[in-house]
Amino acid sequence: MPRAKAKTQNYGTGRRKAATARVFIRKGKGDIVVNKLPLDKYFSRETSRVMVREPLVIVESTDLFDVFVTVRGGGSTGQAGAIRHGLSRALVQYDEIDLPEGQEPGENSWRKALRKKGCLTRDARVVERKKPGLKKARKASQFSKR
Repeated sequence: MPRAKAKTQNYGTGRRKAATARVFIRKGKGDIVVNKLPLDKYFSRETSRVMVREPLVIVESTDLFDVFVTVRGGGSTGQAGAIRHGLSRALVQYDEIDLPEGQEPGENSWRKALRKKGCLTRDARVVERKKPGLKKARKASQFSKR
């Protein structure tokens, strides 16, 4: 007897710099909607659009899911990175929940492929704070001997 699907949608939270993305995936035809706008309208830069689609390309399922995203905070690059992270997590959740009964996630799992490409790792780099007495975080005024 085949196991019933546990959920109609899967969820992943992604973070990058100051941006946080909530990513929902459902079976569909490949539409990506970010803050109620199509991906091409929300991100004007092609590099950001490629970054968002990367997890779907890695697992070869660009036309299999509809992706709905709400993202806030940070700039456009940070938001694209957060969506990539959240989408990867949602895909892994989908892959592990919908395995046939008795089968373990193994060699052909999406987690392994996404981990290898670095999509599941949270990029912890954030802007360094400004220090007192300096112009920026590390930039000091030029030293003058006399």
